[in-house]
Amino acid sequence: MSKWVLGLALVGLCGCVSDKSAKKPEATKAEEQVAPEPIRPPPAANEKVTEKDTNSDEKPDVWVYAVEERGADGESRVRMVRKELDINWDGRVDITTTYDAREEREREAMDLDFDGKVDSVYFYEKGVNVRRERDLNGDGKPDVWAYYEKGKLARKERDSNGDGRVDYWEYWENNQVDRIGEDLDGDGNVDKWSRNTPTE
Repeated sequence: MSKWVLGLALVGLCGCVSDKSAKKPEATKAEEQVAPEPIRPPPAANEKVTEKDTNSDEKPDVWVYAVEERGADGESRVRMVRKELDINWDGRVDITTTYDAREEREREAMDLDFDGKVDSVYFYEKGVNVRRERDLNGDGKPDVWAYYEKGKLARKERDSNGDGRVDYWEYWENNQVDRIGEDLDGDGNVDKWSRNTPTE
């Protein structure tokens, strides 16, 4: 009787282990499902596009998207929401800039390797660049972040091993690196600080 009970316990234990191992790949697969952002988003139904040819080759290289809406005064107006640029004249969009309700630039996405996907994004507040993100390995997730204060670089962060967490920090003062922090054990916290010694 005791052997029979022991056998059932072992079967149950093996079943639990196999269930966990079966679920683990699914979770990993879900984490990896991040598609790179296309440089040219599909237009909304209410957007109207105007094409421009700036180099006189009879092909459009600028696309301006606008929507018609009512302002605070109740009057109808046309507002620009997005502009797309083909800067190397190959017929494909390389830079997409979106604008806020005041037609001030709020986001600028760039395709730096001309593959149709976003590699770098600049973020703006009241028309001023406050953050930049860069996807270096093309997995659809940013690996490098740069933060700006009053138009000057204040901090850089990097995910150097591709695990989705920052492990390298640069703090800038007076247009140069002041100190560097590194996470050596992957727990998300700085383990080593290095300070820049300015040369005179």
